[in-house]
Amino acid sequence: MAVSPLQDPGPLEFEATLLRSDSSGAACFVDFPWNLKETYGKGNLVPVRVLWDGRVEYQGSLAMMGGDCAMLLCRKDVVAKLGKKAGDRVHVRVVLDTTPREVELPEDLRAAMDEATLASWETLSVSCKREYVMWITEANRAETRQRRVAQALPLIAERRKLKG
Repeated sequence: MAVSPLQDPGPLEFEATLLRSDSSGAACFVDFPWNLKETYGKGNLVPVRVLWDGRVEYQGSLAMMGGDCAMLLCRKDVVAKLGKKAGDRVHVRVVLDTTPREVELPEDLRAAMDEATLASWETLSVSCKREYVMWITEANRAETRQRRVAQALPLIAERRKLKG
């Protein structure tokens, strides 16, 4: 069965309130005000590029998470760059993302992997890979980074998400 291409409605812009996505309040989301199926020809997991408040870029997906409308995640690093928190208003510009989704594997993590772990890595979702890479590369000290690489290897080998 052939997959039909997504419809590209062009850039969509709207104002939204950042809503809390978990009890920590670090990550947030906004409700996407258009119907995904009608707008993009796909009902879930639409790949997009987002510009928050005209200055912070994000690559992600519009996702149905059980509510009446799709949501758009605003990761904690994006929230921090915006200098905002849950309850604050943001300007959102969404563009369909047709580029291939890839995550660059850090050399130290790649060097620590055997063939089986690398094969497991290749089966992980882009968002899962991104979480591992961010966790490892955001370490401030070399010792912390090395420890995180060592901790990641068995989780990756088991095809487990870093969190959750």
